[in-house]
Order: sequence, then C-alpha cells, then structure tokens
Amino acid sequence: MSTKEQIRDAAQDAFKNHLELLSSGQIEKWVDLFDENGVLEFPYGPADFPKLVTGKAELYEYMQNFPKHFLVSFENLHFHATESPNLVIAEFTSIGKAISTGKPYNQRYISVVTTTDEGKILKYVDFWNPMVALEAINAPLASFVND
Repeated sequence: MSTKEQIRDAAQDAFKNHLELLSSGQIEKWVDLFDENGVLEFPYGPADFPKLVTGKAELYEYMQNFPKHFLVSFENLHFHATESPNLVIAEFTSIGKAISTGKPYNQRYISVVTTTDEGKILKYVDFWNPMVALEAINAPLASFVND
C-alpha cells in the first residue's frame, strides 16, 4: 500500500513528466501519462475549441499537432499544497514561439490535476489564456486541432 507521500510524489512526477514530454514533442508518451478514460478540460477555451477531451485516442488526436504549432519550454513550476495526495494544483509559465508565425508564445498556466494512486492522470483541468495562443498563431484555435 502506498503512503500519502508516495501518492503525492507520483502525482507530482506525472505532472513534471507532462511538461517534459509536451515541450519535447513526445505526444504518444504524453498520452500514456493518462488513465484509459483520462479527461483534459479547458474551461476558458474559445467557442471553436474543444471544452473536453476524453480517452487516450481523443487525447492523441487533440494533442498530436502541438509540436507542429508551438516550440515551448516550461518554467517557474510551483505546486500548491493540497489535502488530497491525488490532487495537484500547479502554476507555471511557458516561454516559446508559434512555429508558423515566429511570434512569441509566452503563457501563464494554472492546472488542477487528479491522478490515480499510481500517478496516472484521471482529470486535467487546464486554465490558460486563449488570447495568447490566438495572437501567436494568428489563426483560429480550431486550426490547431484540425490541422
């Protein structure tokens, strides 16, 4: 049986791996961080952008184009203390650019992530500013998903 500290470490490691795999464009490995029925939610996404992506197949379809559109690194990671070891609340930033335009993509994020005891992501709620992405790619965000 895992202790609270081991569960919290697994949850935070999953989050750190998420940032590493996304910034290095390893989308298949990124999808493997999720539970089979894992959910990615965007409460502040624009109207032409998915609000919810569910399951590994949808996660891959959604995220496969990320490395074609953005070159980013993630910085300033800060975890907030939570009561539940399966809950990660993280603040961080990205520094990068949109590949198609060369414009900066410097974003600030707050993420609320729930994991299994083994560190698989069950639910990832992503709070970010879609206007930063729109300005960087100079196109509707739907093109990011449908490209």
